[in-house]
Amino acid sequence: MTKSSMPDLLSQVAAARQEVLDEGRPDAVKKRRDRNLPTARERVKSLLDSDSFQELGALVQPERGNEFSRDLQAPADGIVTGTGRIDGRAVNVAAHDYTVQGGSSGMIGRRKLDRLMERSLDRGLPLVMMLEGGGHRIQDGMSSAHFAGAGPVFQTMSRMSGWVPSVALMLGQGFAGPTNYAALADFVVMVKGQSTMGMAGPALVKAGTGIEIDKESLGGVARQADKTGIADLAVESEADALSAAGRFLSYLPANALEQPPIAENIAASNQESLLNLVPADSRKVYDVRKVIAVIADQDSVFEIKPRYARNIVTCFVRLGGRPVGVIANQSQSKAGVLDAPASEKAAHFIAMCDAFGLPLVFLIDVPGFSIGPAAEDTGLGRRSGRMFFELGIATVPRISIVLRKGYGGGYFAMAGGRSFDADAAFAWPTAEICAMSIEGAVDVAFRRQFQDADDPAATRAELIEKIRTQTGAINSLADFGLDDVIDPRETRRILIETFATCPLRHRDKNPPRIRPISPI
Repeated sequence: MTKSSMPDLLSQVAAARQEVLDEGRPDAVKKRRDRNLPTARERVKSLLDSDSFQELGALVQPERGNEFSRDLQAPADGIVTGTGRIDGRAVNVAAHDYTVQGGSSGMIGRRKLDRLMERSLDRGLPLVMMLEGGGHRIQDGMSSAHFAGAGPVFQTMSRMSGWVPSVALMLGQGFAGPTNYAALADFVVMVKGQSTMGMAGPALVKAGTGIEIDKESLGGVARQADKTGIADLAVESEADALSAAGRFLSYLPANALEQPPIAENIAASNQESLLNLVPADSRKVYDVRKVIAVIADQDSVFEIKPRYARNIVTCFVRLGGRPVGVIANQSQSKAGVLDAPASEKAAHFIAMCDAFGLPLVFLIDVPGFSIGPAAEDTGLGRRSGRMFFELGIATVPRISIVLRKGYGGGYFAMAGGRSFDADAAFAWPTAEICAMSIEGAVDVAFRRQFQDADDPAATRAELIEKIRTQTGAINSLADFGLDDVIDPRETRRILIETFATCPLRHRDKNPPRIRPISPI
């Protein structure tokens, strides 16, 4: 038997590859065109730098070991995996192929994803997952021989956490498995009117509960970005989603041992505008995002979860080109009070910044924690503790600035004063710092005094004003609770110069424990 020549063998490989690429599957590609959607490989190509993608496992075959899968056709087993570059930086990429068994996860496809994740672990590379599909493939999963062994994907993602950044782009139906992946990702993006998430889709919900619901109502942006906060960002188009992934990664190192990338061509806004952005009257609202935008390098603000828990703002910015995380109370929503959603949003953001070496800036204008039966029903007592917990174990530098209100436990949770070893603790002249709201303090501690007065209202007002004279910015320095009261126009300069003198991380002062236990 004559052996084939190298050119003949290469032609055979090329022909086999052609069958699984878009060019060899015109009917599948047409279905995507009819829905005005790109293919999985087109998504990968759009995300990555030109000609940088090296695919892994394109020629695998699906598992065909049970009676439901004997004749199964599943090119690349429904998932495209490989390595490429975004803005010159290496990343690993996985994309579900909805034209193959509805993007379901087959046994061999899961092995490809497992190997890609192990690559991220071993090589310290970020992972971007482009998800669209219905979770586990039924043909594979309904055999105990195949399902009993489960798989290491969630253990691997847990090991990746805090080591390499992970992104989940929900680009279509993403019930079950894709939602489980997203739960462990650092950054989750949905496309309005196109993406869905949830533990199970409408058909399984109806079968299991009898409830009839459409997929948008069950798991669209209104629920998963606005109400639950599972998604970090909701965008208008797939192009916006891919852009968001690249921008998110641009603030972070490839892994926790590297330093965050420093940007060049730094420009700053006119700092004079800061004099008018925060009203001295604590009853008046303002948009703290405008304050952040002026302090940060121009056009560098990237907000995380902007639609969820709007009473607190979490965002990446750059200061003098350096990536920094900012956490700020938003007086426009619930007066900036810390409730359970805000606490969890802030705590997760603190953990992510600490994992990847981004210093933290806290802009404080907090009336305290939410109170009352409704707040208690959310488990706020423990969920607020998550902020304390994350601050307590963080090692990155942090600076707190009291813009206006710094009340009660919320002041501690926002790293106010000496509460969590801030590298610097400042106040603006508009600051008002005390253990609780002034009006509340008077009503609790001095109720009998003003009620017994000839003019209760006037006496109450007098007591309020007397206490207010003790809560101002200058008085906050008397016992060295803060380092200084600063001119708002100097905030940017002081932040940049202070961080420049700080170590990248502080020495871990924790005892030799195995691990801490999160409050939730």
